[in-house]
Amino acid sequence: MTGTRGLDEIVDIARYPLTDPGDPGRQAAIDAARAELAEDGCTVLREFIRPQLLETLRAEGEAIAPHAHYKVERVNAYNIPLDADLPTDHPARIVLDRGNAFVARDHIPADALIQRLYTDPVFQRFVADCFELDELHEFADPLAGLCLNVVEPGMSHPWHFDTNEFTVSMLTRRPESGGVFEYCPNIRDPHAENLDDVRAVLTGEGQRLIRALELRPGDLQLFKGRFSLHRVTEVTGAGQRHSAIFAYTDRPGVIGTVERTRQLFGRVLPDHVAAAAAAVRGDRLLD
Repeated sequence: MTGTRGLDEIVDIARYPLTDPGDPGRQAAIDAARAELAEDGCTVLREFIRPQLLETLRAEGEAIAPHAHYKVERVNAYNIPLDADLPTDHPARIVLDRGNAFVARDHIPADALIQRLYTDPVFQRFVADCFELDELHEFADPLAGLCLNVVEPGMSHPWHFDTNEFTVSMLTRRPESGGVFEYCPNIRDPHAENLDDVRAVLTGEGQRLIRALELRPGDLQLFKGRFSLHRVTEVTGAGQRHSAIFAYTDRPGVIGTVERTRQLFGRVLPDHVAAAAAAVRGDRLLD
């Protein structure tokens, strides 16, 4: 990995011995992650970042947060056009207000801790092993591959599904209150949208399907967000909520849609337009 710090200086190697493939502690961490991912599509590796770097992690996020694209938008959980030709009772007809903001990858310095982690091949191999993947690729999207999610007090990131199958994230700044990560484990699968359950959650009648997760700065979260409906509840009190999102896929060349890219970043690049006619997807689910 490039930069002044190697992976072993960023990650708590004593707890997570990523750099030694033969260390039984590495396999133990992988086995534990696999078990939790199999059970409910989510696992958290607590205190993944060395504690002495948590302040650096927070400060780097705060430095780039002003680059976030802010625009409260009316969206649906699938991030597809609100006027899509769908039945009147389809859950995509339920309109939500999205108030969170994103700092795109091209605003994140190459020497930032989150950038170094995202591109490190040893870290990527560890993530791939946790997800039981032969290969793992960085999301090819030049804006969404790595980004910082910023949620202001009074705002939230409403219920949604991810475009990419496997999401890795890390809270870098915790708000004073609120901003809780909630998710519905495996509410859909590659072959079934399970619209009744999704509609129940979106209308407030599916509390039995929802789990809440306490996240702390420096914890590494592995999540199958394409199949688990999820949100960040309203941030209350003082201070923003910051979370780094490391987007990976098991196939090369995946780029976000023009519609969703414009929603998240307020702009699109030629890469998005070129990919629109030949998007790489592994299922027929709504986005």
